[in-house]
Amino acid sequence: MTAPLWTGEALAAATGGRPIGAMPAAVSGVSIDTRTLQPGEAFFAIKGDAFDGHAFLRQAAAAGASMLVVAEKKLPALGAIGLPIVVVDDVLKSLERLGSAARDRSTARIVAVTGSVGKTTTKDALRHVLGDQGTVHASAASFNNHWGVPLTLARLPADARFAVFEIGMNHPDEIRPLVKLVRPHVAVITLIAAAHLGFFKSLEHIAEAKAEIFEGVVPGGTAVLNADDPMTAYLIQAAQGAGVTRITTFGEEETADYRLAGFRPSASGSRIVARIDGTQVEVQLGSGGRHLVQNALAVLGAADLLGADVEQAAKSLSSWRAGKGRGERHVLPLLGGSGEWTLIDESYNANPASMRAALALLAQGAPGPSGRRIAVLGDMLELGEFSSDLHAELAGPILDAHPDLVLLCGPEMKGLDGALERLVRHEWFATPDELRESLVRHLRQGDVVMAKASKSIGFSKIVDDLIRIHTPPSEAASGMSAPSDLGQGA
Repeated sequence: MTAPLWTGEALAAATGGRPIGAMPAAVSGVSIDTRTLQPGEAFFAIKGDAFDGHAFLRQAAAAGASMLVVAEKKLPALGAIGLPIVVVDDVLKSLERLGSAARDRSTARIVAVTGSVGKTTTKDALRHVLGDQGTVHASAASFNNHWGVPLTLARLPADARFAVFEIGMNHPDEIRPLVKLVRPHVAVITLIAAAHLGFFKSLEHIAEAKAEIFEGVVPGGTAVLNADDPMTAYLIQAAQGAGVTRITTFGEEETADYRLAGFRPSASGSRIVARIDGTQVEVQLGSGGRHLVQNALAVLGAADLLGADVEQAAKSLSSWRAGKGRGERHVLPLLGGSGEWTLIDESYNANPASMRAALALLAQGAPGPSGRRIAVLGDMLELGEFSSDLHAELAGPILDAHPDLVLLCGPEMKGLDGALERLVRHEWFATPDELRESLVRHLRQGDVVMAKASKSIGFSKIVDDLIRIHTPPSEAASGMSAPSDLGQGA
């Protein structure tokens, strides 16, 4: 019989709250969202930017919550709920305290991942390879912020062998308090790149904020850095300044501890040979793109540091596939059944570094005899005063990808629209719907289309609409997905 995540009494004590009613003997999980709450879980009524969890206590009870954690100042207005309650000074702070208690009792080997690109890719791949060697706990989706990290910690089972945390930021001083909760044995920084430049003055300031992750590394822990990143020399100094005594690197540099020794791309992915702290392993990745190789090297290095078997981890990577919007490849029929075309879905998010990686992935795509390469690009957000120049600078990587057509969307892409003048056939659109209508008119047999933009631009809807429109009714009715053999970008 599986032990409960918490007892009600232990949870109440950890939060520092005041229990009202008989605490449940077993609490199966921790939730902050009644839409996903499972029976037996404790519901924390967190106040967010848009909603206050205290307005959803009855929904939590109806969904089967075993207990509620509420703020003292909200108690007089709650009325009769009919569930055990823990009254706390601040619900989010009480969740942080519960997460800290979970970390205190844990014997897991813990890794924390941050970086401008590739955080979620690396975290998900680590969860996959470590899961083949023991019980692993990892953050769901991209739960990497001020509530996602404490929630993930609070859900950490006492008997997990490994735990993987993603820690994000778009302002200084956001990583610091989170990593001090997580206290990782291994801290990975994937890459420093021009993301969130609207909130920072330079790449150096982004690196400074990412380096906050070193402040939570446990004594004797290890930093894992990208040897090919120009900011790594700064990060090494920052790690040493934070007291990290072991610093390792991954990449293509000869001096890297986790080094790429061979790379052969293919239509369905790539084969790499890597030297991981002296051990040579081969990995068959189910995804194209040299950028993904960087993530794989970081995964293998971190797995080694956590005490996992590296050769087994390499084998496990061959069965790993990425999440939605990170390079998945869909082969779809044209309307009217006049052939097929290929859609590469990179719609999850975008910054200059990941946009370049996605364009390189498009360059690897082989169109059919009459097909073309088509780049569908939307605004990259949070770049501030650097936005126009950074968009225009994509002209070079676009030309390197040799597209036959470039479709652009959004006001920030106007700079690139001008930079591409007389260089390549291209069109600019104000809205995603206008772009989609034009793309559908352009499509022909053998085309390879890559779509990428910042998440809030709405390109994921374009992708979903294209898949829906071009999926035969019989497959749509049966719930079959379009064929796919390509994994994720960074």
